[in-house]
Amino acid sequence: MARPADRDSLLALLGPVVSECGLDLEDVVMTPAGRRRLLRVVVDRDGGLELDAVAEVSTAVSRVLDESDVMGATPYVLEVTSPGVDRPLTERRHWRRNLRRLVTVTTAEATSLDGRLAEVDDDGIAVETDGTVTRLGWDRVDRGRVRVEFNRREEG
Repeated sequence: MARPADRDSLLALLGPVVSECGLDLEDVVMTPAGRRRLLRVVVDRDGGLELDAVAEVSTAVSRVLDESDVMGATPYVLEVTSPGVDRPLTERRHWRRNLRRLVTVTTAEATSLDGRLAEVDDDGIAVETDGTVTRLGWDRVDRGRVRVEFNRREEG
C-alpha cells in the first residue's frame, strides 16, 4: 500500500510538469473533504493566467497523478488555481508580478512599510510612500502582502 502523499513529494512530482506548461508551481495543499481529499495545486506566471493555461496544466497534472501512486487509494478532487491576493510575497517573482501595486512590506528588522511597489530588480525593491521612495535590498526584505485597492489609480 502506498504511503499517503505529502507536500514535498507532490511538489517534487508536479514541479516539472507545471514548469513544462510554462508556469510556476507556487504550492500544493491537501485537505480532507468528507470521504475524499481536495488537492489544490496553485500555479502562476508572469503576466497572469488565462483559462486555457489553467486547463492545460490541469490536464497534465491529472495525467501525472493518475500514472503515479502518490495519491494512494483514497479518492481525491483536483483543483488547479492561481494564488489569491492574500498570498504572502516571499519570492522575488512574487514581487515582480505585483509591480505598481500597493503593498505592505515587513523588513528583516521587523518594521513595516506601506506604499506602492515602484521597482523590483536583482538588488531589491523600491516602495513609494507619499512621494518618497524607500529602497530595500533583498537582505532586508522579509515578506510582503498586496493591499487590496478598490479604486486603483490609472497606469501611466
